[in-house]
Amino acid sequence: MDRTKTGTLLNAYCDSMGGQLKDIVEVLKKDEFKDTFESFYILPSVFNSDLDRGFSLVNYDLNESLASKEDIEELKKLNIRLMMDFVLNHISVLSPQFQDILKNGDESEYRDFFIDWNRFWEGCGEMTEAGYIQPDEKYIRDMFFRKAGLPILMVRFPDGRDVPYWNTFYQEINYPDLNAYELVRDLNLQYCVASEIADIFNHSSKKPETIDFGRWNKYKDQVLDYVQARRTYLGQMDLNIKSPLVWDYYRDTLKRLADYGTSIVRLDAFAYAPKEPGEKNFLNDPGTWDLLEKVAAIAKENNLTVLPEIHASYEEKIYETLASKGYMVYDFFLPGLVIDAFERKNGTYLKKWFDEIIEKKIRTVNMLGCHDGIPLLDLKGLLSEESIQNVIKATVDRGGYVKDLHGAKNVYYQVNATYYSALGESDARMLMARAIQLFMPGKPQVWYLDLFAGTNDYEAMRRAGEGGHKEINRTNLTKEQIEESLKKDVVQKQLEMLRMRNTSEIFSEDAEISCDLNGSLMCIIWKNAAGCARLDVDFEKETYSIKLEEN
Repeated sequence: MDRTKTGTLLNAYCDSMGGQLKDIVEVLKKDEFKDTFESFYILPSVFNSDLDRGFSLVNYDLNESLASKEDIEELKKLNIRLMMDFVLNHISVLSPQFQDILKNGDESEYRDFFIDWNRFWEGCGEMTEAGYIQPDEKYIRDMFFRKAGLPILMVRFPDGRDVPYWNTFYQEINYPDLNAYELVRDLNLQYCVASEIADIFNHSSKKPETIDFGRWNKYKDQVLDYVQARRTYLGQMDLNIKSPLVWDYYRDTLKRLADYGTSIVRLDAFAYAPKEPGEKNFLNDPGTWDLLEKVAAIAKENNLTVLPEIHASYEEKIYETLASKGYMVYDFFLPGLVIDAFERKNGTYLKKWFDEIIEKKIRTVNMLGCHDGIPLLDLKGLLSEESIQNVIKATVDRGGYVKDLHGAKNVYYQVNATYYSALGESDARMLMARAIQLFMPGKPQVWYLDLFAGTNDYEAMRRAGEGGHKEINRTNLTKEQIEESLKKDVVQKQLEMLRMRNTSEIFSEDAEISCDLNGSLMCIIWKNAAGCARLDVDFEKETYSIKLEEN
């Protein structure tokens, strides 16, 4: 029986359970985990990356500090298939391609591998004193920028010019401390003068151009030029999908993922990649779908299934567009709908979504928790505004934190919490929620921390500092913590359910699936030639029961 489309899917970072991927392999070899997972979605910290817990890729080499080819081979021996990320929109400034630009400037073969902001906007705005084009309002009014200001990183070329490149996500510019000996050698300054200038610079918290060097301001331009030439960067630079070299990179990456033994490729941030002046830079139509079709064709050549990752409100019907084009769809609605059902003590909207999946034959990958937060934006149009606010209040009251949409207050995006904590740290609710997830149509993705009934990690969030809400649900468990958790009833019962879901031939694509609702009572049934599986839940009493009758 082919379980690729319905089998259970573990989701974790490679250091989430023990510290390295080999430790997760050892956990999966335990008797308690036998036959519980068909596949494993390893988040991209498994690759050579620098930021964003793996989503800023330098390249797709395995991260030697966390994983090895032997670990991947051991997973294959356990008959566990892989799901891995392909980040389409951007790669790290530390990538060989971007570093080549920093070294060679206009002579770099990768000069247009990334998006030169001024070339992109030529003829569509006015050049500013800072050296970048400010696009006319008519060209950017429909664009969606994830941070304040224009998405630009000014890059110093070897000839001393600053060239703006498109930078949708994170950026950081750092200046190394000045050294008096180097200033003497490189700028021919006197040693005592160089010492004073270095001391002023190294003890200033201001931007270099605003530093007052006092009586040595006559050397300021010379020193600043020297400083700017030595600056370093961190960040994720947007790829220019009009460059043939980018498509060579796409082909090489997909082949490499296939060589690792990947079955499903999650396309991260792909909807940001197509860009045109005057058009949306997120979900550009038809650019997004043209890109997706071309990437899916390359994936197919490598026997890979693509899973596009898009967060959009229900009312936009993007999930429906994806499904109509034959793609698997991430069910970002389920986490909030389950909490909503607990809060209102009936599954009205959960059933509505269930029926739509069946009626429109939508192939889903569903989840409760994940490495991001519990989605809120996605629920708009499916739940009323009041109901969404009730979900937010319930989760925040239990210790969660709301992440607003790219800094815009009161424009909610997600709420960060472990799913167990979001349910009030109730074993009964966690088990009931897991049962509902496993009886929903599609492929169930299980966040490792939910499986072990993990609670909100406030210390990790504090360590991460401002904007570190997501770390509340990313606790790296030690081997000892895992052993202790395996003694818990809530963990053992989840594993039993996962084993049932993963091994019973009733849970297959040919099953007839139905859902009935009567007040607080909900019943979900899977039925085919292999038998019948039935889930009964009572949202009022917060109880559930499973009956499995195999032929």
